[in-house]
Amino acid sequence: MAKDVLCEVNNCTFWANGNRCNADRIYVVSHTGETADNSRETDCKTFEPAELS
Repeated sequence: MAKDVLCEVNNCTFWANGNRCNADRIYVVSHTGETADNSRETDCKTFEPAELS
């Protein structure tokens, strides 16, 4: 799990100095349904597709 969650939206309630997110949890969504092919299809800049077996 990530130690630091970064946020550049400084008018968010959970934004803190140093572009840190102080939320208790993070909710990431896909704009294309249950799966996504790249970060542009999500609200997560660090998205990487999982290797499916």
